[in-house]
Amino acid sequence: MVQVRVAGVAMDSMGQHVILLKPLDDPPATGSIVPIWIGAQEATSILVAVEHAVTPRPLAHDLMSVMIQQLHARVTRVEVTRITDGTFYAEITIIHGDQVLVIDARPSDAIALASRVGAAIWVADAVLEEAGMPDMLDEDDAEVSVDEFKRFLDEVDPEDFRG
Repeated sequence: MVQVRVAGVAMDSMGQHVILLKPLDDPPATGSIVPIWIGAQEATSILVAVEHAVTPRPLAHDLMSVMIQQLHARVTRVEVTRITDGTFYAEITIIHGDQVLVIDARPSDAIALASRVGAAIWVADAVLEEAGMPDMLDEDDAEVSVDEFKRFLDEVDPEDFRG
């Protein structure tokens, strides 16, 4: 497993939202980034959490966070565990008393929840190997790198990740 952070949310040439996960140990513009295609609502929820934005009413992931807290439980980590036929799978690990609960989830929901509660996000080595792309985001030369990444998103197809 490799610990990652949310590097951003982008849109591909088809208008689909893509969450970008970057290994914590990778310096900018080296290593790889894992793109996962997600829905518009999930993209909004993740952006709200990552940017610490305030919404007029709680979103679904805010509700999940409050419910977990009210049950005196905590999310310790989320993991993107595998890709099967182009679909990413994830698990949420919750501790409640002396119980460790591992719950199947969509990666977008797991990441949205982790982003709210400060839980670590991990990606399985096999997922990073299969879905990882060269990281073209460079904080020092952001404009050029963003243009390069947009070109990449224009050319990549989610079908490229199907086994």
